[in-house]
Amino acid sequence: MAARRIKPEPTPLERTLALVGDRWSVLIIRAALRGVRRFDDFCDDLGIARPILTNRLRRLVDGGVMAKVQYQEHPPRYEYRLTPAGVALSPALVALIRWGEHHLDGGDADIVLVHAPCGTELEQGFWCRACATTFGPTAVRAAARDRTAP
Repeated sequence: MAARRIKPEPTPLERTLALVGDRWSVLIIRAALRGVRRFDDFCDDLGIARPILTNRLRRLVDGGVMAKVQYQEHPPRYEYRLTPAGVALSPALVALIRWGEHHLDGGDADIVLVHAPCGTELEQGFWCRACATTFGPTAVRAAARDRTAP
């Protein structure tokens, strides 16, 4: 009799990608970060088919990334707003945009991301609050979380 392999629990990365890792979900989140909120506006902005948008919005709402909020009673109409968890995906989207600019566009992007108050082009990096310094990806390693600390 062959021993059954127990499938390990999905990692946080696998669970995140299952929720937001497809093309349309990422583009919906990007549009929402730019202020798009209503179903028809998502359709127009993205050129997405209505059934696909319905499916993705339902999944993002169920996953806590977006909230469906009624803005009109008669007839009932809704808009989709990013939750704090959805807004927290912004740095990941910025990292993907920056990667694409550098590795796919040869660093020659038509649009750059800037700090809105001053107009300075965005820099992105890792920050250590204990050392008060920035660093690169080669200085990152995985470590088990100390569950005994208060």
